[in-house]
Amino acid sequence: MDRKQAEQSVQELRRELEYHIERYYNQDNPEISDYEYDMKMQNLKKLEQEFPELAAEDSPTQKVGGTAKREAGVLVKHNIPMLSLQDVFSREEVEEFVEEMKKQLEEPEFVVEYKIDGLSMALRYEEGELNLALTRGDGINFGEDVTANARVISDVKKKLKEPVEYLEIRGEVYMTNKDFERVNELQELNGKRLFANPRNCAAGTLRQLDSKVTKERGLSMFVFNIQQIRGMDISTHTQGYEYLKRNKIPVIDDYRVCRTKEEVWDAITAIGDNRGNLGYDIDGAVVKINSFAQREMLGTTSKVPRWAVAYKYPPEEKETTLLDIELSVGRTGRITPTAIFEPVRLCGTSVSRATLHNQDFIDELDIRIGDRIVVYKSGEIIPKVRRVLKEKRQKNTVPFRLPEVCPVCGARTQREKDTADIKCTSPSCPAQLERHIINFVGRDAMDIKGFGTVYVEELVRRGYLRNVADIYTLRQYKEELIEQGVIGKEKNTEKLLAAIDKSKENDAYKLLTGFGIPNVGKAAAKSILREFRSIDALMEADSEALQSVNDIGEVSANCILEFFRKEENRRIIERMQTYGVNMQSEEQPLGSRFQGMTFVITGTLPSLGRKEAAEIIEAQGGKVSGSVSKKTAMVLAGENAGSKLTKATELGVQIISEKEFLDMISE
Repeated sequence: MDRKQAEQSVQELRRELEYHIERYYNQDNPEISDYEYDMKMQNLKKLEQEFPELAAEDSPTQKVGGTAKREAGVLVKHNIPMLSLQDVFSREEVEEFVEEMKKQLEEPEFVVEYKIDGLSMALRYEEGELNLALTRGDGINFGEDVTANARVISDVKKKLKEPVEYLEIRGEVYMTNKDFERVNELQELNGKRLFANPRNCAAGTLRQLDSKVTKERGLSMFVFNIQQIRGMDISTHTQGYEYLKRNKIPVIDDYRVCRTKEEVWDAITAIGDNRGNLGYDIDGAVVKINSFAQREMLGTTSKVPRWAVAYKYPPEEKETTLLDIELSVGRTGRITPTAIFEPVRLCGTSVSRATLHNQDFIDELDIRIGDRIVVYKSGEIIPKVRRVLKEKRQKNTVPFRLPEVCPVCGARTQREKDTADIKCTSPSCPAQLERHIINFVGRDAMDIKGFGTVYVEELVRRGYLRNVADIYTLRQYKEELIEQGVIGKEKNTEKLLAAIDKSKENDAYKLLTGFGIPNVGKAAAKSILREFRSIDALMEADSEALQSVNDIGEVSANCILEFFRKEENRRIIERMQTYGVNMQSEEQPLGSRFQGMTFVITGTLPSLGRKEAAEIIEAQGGKVSGSVSKKTAMVLAGENAGSKLTKATELGVQIISEKEFLDMISE
């Protein structure tokens, strides 16, 4: 790779990493797995080492991830930086670290322990009383005050049995797999977005402004370090653990003290072998120097301590037996095959199902019932089948073919032209109806709070719902529903019926989203209703008029036309109008103030939320990006803007305040 290619790669990797850092630390909503992120970071480090002239102080390799969010709590200055750890990915790198420590230190001891996958939090005690709890934030300067939430975590001790003048400890707030599953079940029942994994759920919960929610969800905490102590002499990490345990503070006590590189690697291997048996997620093993004096002598870089590394395990894979292939029918009629296999533990949870996508995927793997297969978790979240162990295949297996009739209603199936999808051809298929209604009542569509999947399935099964218009007839069956306990007792039933009534007032773009027209999601529905203003007007539009809407092409236009041509759909809309469902849109027509301009929003704005600012920009024809580049027209910057502001300054991108932004709108 020459210098020009290296520079392009470095810029691209930095953009990608900044984007994923924002998603992980500040939005608690990562798009890629930790492993994929780590590999990108390693590639960037290697390029910066090979081409030192390309290194930069604001590179992701030089910073602790995350920013402090003012809206989550008061910002607090760190007494002791809450740094990251240097990641290593091979036995050779671990042994290099051990040998380097032996060169610099006299007979060093190493502690090897779990690296819990959660959110870092520091606790400060004064004279034995809990005084403050704060998150990592930017790791160097400020964290978020989360004391109120910390106090409702059962593992956080409010008072020490052996008080000292001052104690600051650091730990990891996490969620057990059992609590995570319980919370997601409640989320689904209430029609809310499910959390991707326990780490995301824990991070979002700790930042809640309502400590009651934090208490209900059931967070846990392990303490893994004494940051600072006054009033007692503690010289080693393990002595610190003994003191904390005497004070009933949960610590990572399943650790090993090692003296050789072989012992260190054996400890890492043992943790890796046991991680599938834990009731919580870990994302590696930490190797750290035991002596506090030796740690102080080694010091830190701007990002990591020199006295510790974190070994990251490769993505976990397990071998199992394929027991069956289950078929399900989605709201569009698409038939999806799912592998059912003997349960295995992956990334801390029991897994027994994985999607097989379509017939082409099954054919490509040549997967057959009874095969030995290898499964893994994509992004450490979604179970998938990696490969078939054909050398272990039994002689009596046969290739699997999706059926020619729907597994739910028995109607004929057909493969869609130019796709791998096989669909049920019956519009009255019960399975399609359930998925269609779930989409209709969901957050991005009519957003009927509390209308969970369980209620939808039961109401369809009992014949109360035959199409989405029937949702608005449920009130007339109130007494019947209460008597049969379909939704629950009177209070729950009335609550859901009130939410249904409230949804009649929604803007019409939500209704259009709920129709589930292919290629018409929430953003497209907004754009369409800005132009046509009502469902009635949209029903009369032709292809040319539809394609005049921004981002609506020929394929989307044809999908809309086909939907409104069907007499069944028109009857459903007429019924909804009769029931009082709003068909008008208040979405303002697109302005042109920011036509063709790309914005980046960073930091905390004094009065606008980022979402609100983004909606204003999009309503005026602009676009919002997550990273700064030469194509960025303006950066809208608030407090604690961080690296994006630095990048904008370097590139000469115009930076504006919220006041300047609002002035531009008013003009």
